[in-house]
Amino acid sequence: MLQQYAFVLILSVLAFLLPTITIILGMILGPRRPDPVKVDIYESGMETVGDTWVQFRAQYYLIGLIFLIFDVEVIFLFPIAVAYQRLSFFGVVATITFVVILLLGLFLEWRKGALEWQ
Repeated sequence: MLQQYAFVLILSVLAFLLPTITIILGMILGPRRPDPVKVDIYESGMETVGDTWVQFRAQYYLIGLIFLIFDVEVIFLFPIAVAYQRLSFFGVVATITFVVILLLGLFLEWRKGALEWQ
């Protein structure tokens, strides 16, 4: 039984050690005293004009998050569309339920006004 989990244990140890080692190596080998040119804010090869700390509206992030959620859920629908001819009745009902839940979530976000640009 323990041999079955050895692979998972090895991957877990590697998943912890590799980022830790790279962060430590970056701190050891990285620059110690950055000069003002390296610390200066750089955007598109041009010097910044005005205040560099600009606050973005939270609605931009909300729209992006909603897009990401629905995009990932469409990825879940792709295998169902490929294997549609071989789906059982239960598979079709589960797919319809999934799509109805998606549409309900979209309708609620729309009704709440989260998708309106103000």
